[in-house]
Amino acid sequence: MPDPHAVATKSEPLAARLHWIPRALRGPQSALISALRYYFEHAPGWVLLTTRGRKTGLPREVLLPCERSPDGMILISTYGMRSDWVRNIQHDPQVQVTCAGWVLPGHAEVVENIEAKQALVTAHPFFPALPVAPAQFVFRVLLRPLLILFLRRWVGPRPVVFIRSPQTPPSA
Repeated sequence: MPDPHAVATKSEPLAARLHWIPRALRGPQSALISALRYYFEHAPGWVLLTTRGRKTGLPREVLLPCERSPDGMILISTYGMRSDWVRNIQHDPQVQVTCAGWVLPGHAEVVENIEAKQALVTAHPFFPALPVAPAQFVFRVLLRPLLILFLRRWVGPRPVVFIRSPQTPPSA
């Protein structure tokens, strides 16, 4: 009989098996975020996400790339379900996001359906936020079809998290 844990790890992204690296770098990452906090609070394509720790109940903050849409914000976990912030959201979906100079409450939902994840990244693909307009044009216009194809495949084994304002009703 196959080991159930071994079967589960085959569906995980490779990065999930390397999750020990960012855990080992928590101290330097926190120092970097503290030093550059103002930049990350206002930078396009980034969000400071605050969740409630599932074991301690204490606020936990993580810096993540995001894609904003009129309905909410989309985050993708590189490390799969091993990401602490994803597991914290599963325990308590009430979050706080700091982005574009705003601090807002939100309700997070982990999207697990593959078709729903692919639809989200097709409608709102992640692009690197670049400060140079010609580079933004290349990524957002010329390379958009290729990036969407890549993202539709990439999100398969990864949880996609959709955060909406508590006042925004869920779409049907």
